[in-house]
Amino acid sequence: MQTTHSSADVIDQILGISPGDALHTLRHARTKVVDATQAFHELAFYAPELSARQRQDRFLVATLLAEATGPKALADLYREQLAALQPSADHVEVLEGRQSSSPALNALADYTRALAIHPSTADRDALLGLTAAGWSVPEIVSLAQVIGYVSYQTRTIIGLKALQDAADVTSGPDVDSEEAEDFVHPAHLPPPGEIFEIEGFTNATLDWASWLPIQDKNTLTEAQERILATSHPKAKESDYYMLLIQAPELLEQRSLVFNALMYAPGGASRAERELASTAVSRVNGCVYCASVHAQRFEQLAKRNDVIVQLFEAPSTAGTSARERAIVQMSIALTQAPATFGAEQVQPLLSSGVTPEQVRDIIGSAAIFAWANRLMLNLGKEVHPSI
Repeated sequence: MQTTHSSADVIDQILGISPGDALHTLRHARTKVVDATQAFHELAFYAPELSARQRQDRFLVATLLAEATGPKALADLYREQLAALQPSADHVEVLEGRQSSSPALNALADYTRALAIHPSTADRDALLGLTAAGWSVPEIVSLAQVIGYVSYQTRTIIGLKALQDAADVTSGPDVDSEEAEDFVHPAHLPPPGEIFEIEGFTNATLDWASWLPIQDKNTLTEAQERILATSHPKAKESDYYMLLIQAPELLEQRSLVFNALMYAPGGASRAERELASTAVSRVNGCVYCASVHAQRFEQLAKRNDVIVQLFEAPSTAGTSARERAIVQMSIALTQAPATFGAEQVQPLLSSGVTPEQVRDIIGSAAIFAWANRLMLNLGKEVHPSI
């Protein structure tokens, strides 16, 4: 039996918003983000080629994550959708926190719970425990994408609800920022100047090595070639993309969500989005993501003072009240989503950040709940040889 579902936007459904509502208008001003997010959801849980067992696995992961972070309404929805699939006894046992007769599901549940709040606690051994329990590499890649997506989804919902509670979110014209002229992908921008390393974090250019077998370039299908070309200018040179391309459709949709959030004109400046993403990566312990987005902040802002502060002492980082509010909100949404509320958003508004800009900063912090869980838990950063 398959779950029944409507095409209604899940985040709108959980937030209880509809056309005409102020928060709905604010959120849907970022049409590409909204559409790409819902499209990923449909693909992850309802793609016609998924077997009943695969759907059960994915809804199990989603339920475990949402129950760990909130919101409760989303956790309840996922639990209901899993129940509608008439899950196996092993799925039920694992969902209720008990050991099942399936080593594969036990390993998956342990891995998912480890990633829910503190992704740095799931290391190479935890990942290889999945392969030892019988999961294939494409299955692991797909489940990792689902784990990342739900981590992003929960924080998006929680952050937007907090914004709604903190402010009049009636949306005016979303005027383009100064940085919205000709777009150049950051991969083509020059590297920053002074290189520094603080508390194990750096703004140097790092590499990344997968802990799982990556796909051979010579075996790529035409569809995979196309998806890699649209994901990143240097995707075929990257272990990261050559691993994720083993679940190509999920990678394609995930790239659309990421690019729509991080590079769209208007709203928050791109530098402030990069600051939020670096803050999330710093407190999650993702050295690779922190290095990339520290560089991007410096490329855009032409300074690195706040990055130095962020690497040294994230909770107090910021060269202004506005920057401190951005950093502290991003950290709170990352580390304590279950208790995140209007009081974490209010300092941004008090510092002159508009609701449109707060929306984008929330999105930038939320998407790195996803990005960090892929980078941290599927491989490791590689420092340049000296």
